[in-house]
Amino acid sequence: MEYTFHFIDVWTNRQELLWGAWLTVQLSAVSMVLSLVIAIFGALARTSGPKWLQVLVAAYVEFVRNTPFLVQVFVIFFGLPALGLRLEADTGALIAMVLNGSAYTIEIVRAGIQAINHGQVEAAYALGLHKIQTFRSIVLPQALRAVFTPLGSQFILLMLNSSIVSVISAEELTAAAQDIQSRTFRSFEVYIVTIAIYLVLSISFTAVFATLNRVFFPRLETR
Repeated sequence: MEYTFHFIDVWTNRQELLWGAWLTVQLSAVSMVLSLVIAIFGALARTSGPKWLQVLVAAYVEFVRNTPFLVQVFVIFFGLPALGLRLEADTGALIAMVLNGSAYTIEIVRAGIQAINHGQVEAAYALGLHKIQTFRSIVLPQALRAVFTPLGSQFILLMLNSSIVSVISAEELTAAAQDIQSRTFRSFEVYIVTIAIYLVLSISFTAVFATLNRVFFPRLETR
């Protein structure tokens, strides 16, 4: 079987792929920030909240982590209109990624909180700090510092999973690749280049997060 590669069609549409890659990074970054905000409150609820709230957050985490992301996307984009809530593709993609990413990020942040020596919390209380001040000034900064590397990995995983939202025509890299493939019929070439772009993005962000970790948290490297 012979096959002749024609990457010229991909090169001709390179701007569309690069724009799709930029949209992927944007979507992933916004989703990660929102996921982290939700995760901070969720992790606090799981570690210090009332019992009913701990159970509720734990149920949310287990539900999201044990169901396919693709089905979650379908429920949000195709299911909510049945309840009268119709979303744009990009909005539905963002909501799905935030809800999915926050479930994993809650557990990451919770692990960081539980790693903090409880003696520091007791010392803060002894100095007159109330619970919220202690969490904001003592616990949270150290927890985020301890889990910086896992949070970086979660961002990369979220970025790679963003390819799934192409099924609802959200604007990102895989959707751009599908558009190019539908016009050129060069499936092999288009998706090879798409994989290469995802690989470059993943390796680049891995290097960026590793550099930030060394610069801002040097003590973690020497323990």
